[in-house]
Amino acid sequence: MATMATPAPKSTPGNMANFNILHGFAEALVRGMRSSFLADADYHHLTQCETLDDVRLNLSETDYGDALADMNTLIPTGLQKAAVEKLVTEFQYLRTQAIEPLSTFLDFITYEYMIENVMLLLKGTLSGRDINELIAQCHPLGMFKESTMRSIPTFESSPRGYQDLYQTVLVDTPVGPYFSLFLRETAGRSEVSNVLEEVEIEIIKSSLIKYWIEDFAQFVDSLGGETAIIMGDLLKVRADTNAINITLNSFGTPLNEPAMRASDRKRLYPALGHLYPAGTSMLADVSDEDELGRVLELFPQYSSIWNVHASGGSDGKSIDDAFYERDVQMLELAFEGQMHFGAFYAYVKLKEQEIRNLVWVSECILQQQKEEIHKFVPVFSFNAPWRAGAKKQGR
Repeated sequence: MATMATPAPKSTPGNMANFNILHGFAEALVRGMRSSFLADADYHHLTQCETLDDVRLNLSETDYGDALADMNTLIPTGLQKAAVEKLVTEFQYLRTQAIEPLSTFLDFITYEYMIENVMLLLKGTLSGRDINELIAQCHPLGMFKESTMRSIPTFESSPRGYQDLYQTVLVDTPVGPYFSLFLRETAGRSEVSNVLEEVEIEIIKSSLIKYWIEDFAQFVDSLGGETAIIMGDLLKVRADTNAINITLNSFGTPLNEPAMRASDRKRLYPALGHLYPAGTSMLADVSDEDELGRVLELFPQYSSIWNVHASGGSDGKSIDDAFYERDVQMLELAFEGQMHFGAFYAYVKLKEQEIRNLVWVSECILQQQKEEIHKFVPVFSFNAPWRAGAKKQGR
């Protein structure tokens, strides 16, 4: 008599039965790395510095001490490069400790930087810039083989050139499928070739980022568990941010022409997010900032951010600052949950914010603009508005 084998239960990230067996060490590493972020006291000392040598001296007592030890003279670009290299080293170590599906999740994080590097090389060659200079500016997390990097700028900026670029170079890279989708979507259409070349590069970049967000969201949804919930929400917000920025940046460009709003511009909006589908459909019809503001007023989570922009930055904030503050709050919360992959994504993005803060502070000191020095978004700060509010309620 035949017996039916009981299938093994499906394992999802967040499964308490085996998460620590499979991913516990890597998660312990990334949660330990949280202690490496600059504290409120560190930022206070940095903002009191008078020279970049003072900045270097203060950073020598932080987790950045070893990264800056061999630097004779500190300049903002050098500080940024050293901090990024430190982040890349930490990320690559996490990657070596990961097994599936965490390893694929970490790979997805790098795809965004690959897209940005490809677009940087294409855009730079339009301006006639030197290939070595461009490669030096590429993000280390998105690097291909050097032969691949040097091949990308050799193709002409035309539909046929992009086709050749995909077929001979990008087809074997992780971002090849996204480029293939873009080529299929624009095949037979003449609108794109009518756009100015600089704008065309931005259209390609926005399209590739859209495909990446949608693909990443589909992957985390397939994982299920806490990862699907936390990362799903982070990617929804990322998709909404892209849709708002694409609309805002299109004003005054060919993408805002009536014929292109519903075709080319709408196609750049990711097919997910809190704005999707009703909000993105309305965004496709707006033609100026007033109309954009009226649409965003219908979505409470974005109306306050838009008000920052509409007020003209009267409190010293731009809409980008408001987005950064919202992102930091959400990414910090990703560290609060247990047994999910969101903490790895949050770590990379929060470190990027910290690096932006360091560059901003050092630039303000270099240019003697001390009155602007506090316009940054600290990470894991006890003085953050969302924590300060909680402390007041607790009293």
